[in-house]
Amino acid sequence: MNEHLRFSDAAVLLNERDNVAVARRTLASGTVLEDAPGDAGAVGLQLLREVEPGHRFAIATIGESQLVRQYGEPIGTSLGIAPGDKVDHGNMTDEVPIVRELPAEMNNVGPTPPPEAERLQFQGFVRPDGRTGTRNWVLVIPSSMCASHEAQQIATIGEFQHWSAEQYPNVDGVSAIPHGRGCGTPDGDNVETILRVLSSYATHPNVGAVVFLELGCEKTGQDLLRRWMRERGMLSEDEQWVGDRPARWVGIQQAGGTRRAIEQGLAAVAELLPLANQTSREARPISELVLGVECGGSDGFSGISANPSLGRAADLLVAQGGSVILSEVPEFCGAEHLLARRARDRATGEAVYAMVDWYRDRAARLGKDLGMNPSPGNIAGGLLNITIKSLGAIAKGGTTPVQGTIDYGAPIARPGLNLMQGPGYDQESVPGMVASGATAVVFTTGRGTTIGNAICPVIKLATNTAIFERMEGDLDLNAGTVVDGTETIDQVGQRVLERVREVASGDRRSCAEETGHREFNIWAPDPLSL
Repeated sequence: MNEHLRFSDAAVLLNERDNVAVARRTLASGTVLEDAPGDAGAVGLQLLREVEPGHRFAIATIGESQLVRQYGEPIGTSLGIAPGDKVDHGNMTDEVPIVRELPAEMNNVGPTPPPEAERLQFQGFVRPDGRTGTRNWVLVIPSSMCASHEAQQIATIGEFQHWSAEQYPNVDGVSAIPHGRGCGTPDGDNVETILRVLSSYATHPNVGAVVFLELGCEKTGQDLLRRWMRERGMLSEDEQWVGDRPARWVGIQQAGGTRRAIEQGLAAVAELLPLANQTSREARPISELVLGVECGGSDGFSGISANPSLGRAADLLVAQGGSVILSEVPEFCGAEHLLARRARDRATGEAVYAMVDWYRDRAARLGKDLGMNPSPGNIAGGLLNITIKSLGAIAKGGTTPVQGTIDYGAPIARPGLNLMQGPGYDQESVPGMVASGATAVVFTTGRGTTIGNAICPVIKLATNTAIFERMEGDLDLNAGTVVDGTETIDQVGQRVLERVREVASGDRRSCAEETGHREFNIWAPDPLSL
């Protein structure tokens, strides 16, 4: 006998304009959903095939060439779908209309934050430039891949030999940012990006002191990096201070090889730790937080539970006067019109379109397509195409006006929601947002991911309860309660912001910090990551 379930217990209808619903759990073929919206009415909607969690099924007849809708927006074009049938690439194409119009006059005004004395607070490290950090690292920065091995050795040995929380309670440790860039690199955007990111990490509010390391003959060596920072007012005359942080410089060739360079680097770490320890936490308004929002290992629940919950937390932070960075530009594709319409003015809206067009055009020149972005895990989890993925992905940014667009790793100019150019690939996207000033990151995942960042706490938010319970040592918070029906998006959003405040204050560490994840990569415009 076929199982009968209440529609609301079995599935989620995200928008009254939708003609598909999303399964909360595995629904067997033949299951009858009572009180379903759409064609079935009171008699119940019978499923024609098994529907996995996060996948969707038609609630009404969707004729051939008609648009399939989720989130109230087109996600594909029907090849003919009967009520109760699972939606997949056998009965839906990925074609959707391109929407690009903007109002002639745009003036989207964001929320007015409360007076500073009434804002939420956190405990942070105040830097001389006025920014406030959530961590205080001694950071080892290699100029290129040619110095990355030695940089990692200096950080690992230096933290073990010279640092302890008891001796240096105001310092989080010694970290490094090894990477695969900096030599064999064509001039132009790639070199500019490398220099911008490395200098941004050196002057980041989560960094208290810096050791620079080079091989000695690479393209992005210390001479070029010094010139870059000097031109931007980051470097003192004696080159011993970078952005008001003490700095030391080591060259591998100049030192006489790997062992001697590591010895010099360790001596520099020992010298810098007491200097970094002189800065301590103090109470600051939460408006000084910059939150990066990211998703990875996404599934069909990402846009239903975790991403809108994170978006709610982002809105709450912006309402307090804080800042949010949203990136993963390939995952704007098919939803960019929704972000553009939220821009503070028409020029910003046009800049949103330009971000996506740049990525689409660059990918086309390399023989790629933004539709290649969804991974096998995404598709298995219900994200059949880039449009579905994008409509859910942008929910991380909340609902406030888009205040500006920035290059990868470039600083934000206005508080509120900002969009950063960059890839969907999280191993490069998160480091870029941190380079742009993010002092904490919340990362949503449905399939499960573990990465962190070299200098910035990364908090994981699960989309479903099953993955949260399976990977409890890697995932900090569960938004699967929204799918389970035990919490609302507003409630989870409040929990997310409170956890951000706790982690930012140093009252607790994120799971990624506890498990030692300190990933770092630099995105390069050529070749292109999606």
